Amino acid sequence: MHRYRSHTCGALRASHVDETVRLSGWCHRIRDHGGVLFVDLRDHYGITQCVADPDSPAFRAAEQVRSEWVVRIDGKVRRRPAGTENADLPTGEVEIYITDLEVLGPAAELPMQVFGDQVFPEDTRLKYRFLDLRREKLHQNIMKRGAIIDSLRRRMKEQGFFEFQTPILTASSPEGARDFLVPSRLHPGKFYALPQAPQQFKQLTMIAGFDRYFQIAPCFRDEDARADRSPGEFYQLDIEMSFVTQEDVFQAVEPVLRGVFEEFGEGKPVTPVFPRIPYRESMLKYGVDKPDLRNPIVIADVSAEFSAESVTFNAFKNVIKAGGVVRAIPAPGAAAQPRSFFDKLNDWARSEGAPGLGYIVFEEEGGALAGRGPIAKFIPADVQAAIAAKAGVKAGDAVFFSAGEEAKAAKLAGAARIRIGDELALGDRERFEFCWVTDFPAYEWNEEEERIDFSHNPFSMPNYDHDAFMALDPQDKHTILGITAFQYDIVCNGVELSSGAIRNHRPDIMEKAFAIAGYGKNVLEAKFGGMLRALTYGAPPHGGIAPGIDRIVMLLCGEQNLREVVMFPMNQRAEDLLMGAPSEVTAKQLRELHIRLNLPEKKA
Repeated sequence: MHRYRSHTCGALRASHVDETVRLSGWCHRIRDHGGVLFVDLRDHYGITQCVADPDSPAFRAAEQVRSEWVVRIDGKVRRRPAGTENADLPTGEVEIYITDLEVLGPAAELPMQVFGDQVFPEDTRLKYRFLDLRREKLHQNIMKRGAIIDSLRRRMKEQGFFEFQTPILTASSPEGARDFLVPSRLHPGKFYALPQAPQQFKQLTMIAGFDRYFQIAPCFRDEDARADRSPGEFYQLDIEMSFVTQEDVFQAVEPVLRGVFEEFGEGKPVTPVFPRIPYRESMLKYGVDKPDLRNPIVIADVSAEFSAESVTFNAFKNVIKAGGVVRAIPAPGAAAQPRSFFDKLNDWARSEGAPGLGYIVFEEEGGALAGRGPIAKFIPADVQAAIAAKAGVKAGDAVFFSAGEEAKAAKLAGAARIRIGDELALGDRERFEFCWVTDFPAYEWNEEEERIDFSHNPFSMPNYDHDAFMALDPQDKHTILGITAFQYDIVCNGVELSSGAIRNHRPDIMEKAFAIAGYGKNVLEAKFGGMLRALTYGAPPHGGIAPGIDRIVMLLCGEQNLREVVMFPMNQRAEDLLMGAPSEVTAKQLRELHIRLNLPEKKA
């Protein structure tokens, strides 16, 4: 028999009854039932109940073990007594009568329990992550993560993509998030950077003549943590394709993601064909560029209605005269809600920095819609009817309003849409609703510096006639701010999974694009010389995308925080509490790197 086990703790069934077996694992739970000891033995594969009574030669040894001790158990498989079977366990029909027990690894007093669903502080969980990972839910999440990555790889290869590896030590990028820098010992005073993404390398792979690239790529960004963004590092399904249009990228990526969500979504419906929503439409209808389409509420612009001469609600009219907008957020069935529902929403809006949320509640009077509420008396019946029609509401519904400068009004309306949808329990939450958000603006106006700036990705191809683009006057602000780019996001349930683009493969158009944003050719060559040189030697039209692995797994595991699907995450302060990183280094190490520390003064 093997030194440690003949079977795993998840393998035994009724067919093994009367066999002598050997198991090794952790003591998951220990129960003393009137002198009879029950030890639930756990390993990676499952749990098996083991029993020792005073007649067992291993009884004294079994009395000594505690939770999370690692032991080897020999014994005979027998059926559980009638009525004590556990249908929740694959091994629930049988148990092992212990004849021998060897302690392989005793455990000290536990800082957190592995058995059960007790909640522990995050710092404790991260410091003792090896214990946290033994807990069933987290263990299953990590195993599901691995299976999801396997499935993504298989699906990408079936579509003709080949996996490549790109460098981890590279040059610092002047764009995007803050780099993690790595000092060079061989080149004093110079630094490598960890890649924020393999963006330039995957484009160079296309320029080098490889056609379909993918990689499960580690990415490194020195930025603050969020629930949907890990500090320090994350993984993405990095993709690039040559000789493709935007539609080709969609057709390649959509079945991969749909298939993975159908495979691991536990039967939840998945969008059959992902709708394409232009950025401006998304901002109008949903108030965000990552809409949660499980929520059926659609925002409407009612600026024209509130501009009518007959409307005497001057708070909104003045906003419109100042160049602002008024957005209407429908609340289906809200007429039945108590006054406190409306008051709470107003209080919430004030906590968001807004004056409040005006609203109208619609009822039926004499066969026609009639509005009531604090601002209804300032709005004539015909205008109320026009608002109701545009917002798609009927008797029994309500409409809330967000007014102000367009971006601020959209942001408040979008947040109100989500809050109202949650409060009224609208939509089916048990589904995966995907969409593409397309046609992002290529440029935006930088108010602080009073100049045109890139809006999204400076390396995206403008969605504009090439000759007309080359002829643009950089001072033609109105035309330039109306230009969109071949940039797109893929969104699921309000979570942005990825941004992508058809790349600007023409050096002349790239020079013009940067010139419009105020960057001369010398700046472009200094910052992106390698890429610019490569483009001058025959670059194919190409594009790609990079869906986030961590976010995909988070959605499929039904979690709200990425730390529940990452094996060894950092805390919110970008600290690895388990390994003690970041840590101080020795003076010798600093000397070898020709580095002298210039630390900030400690506050008194």
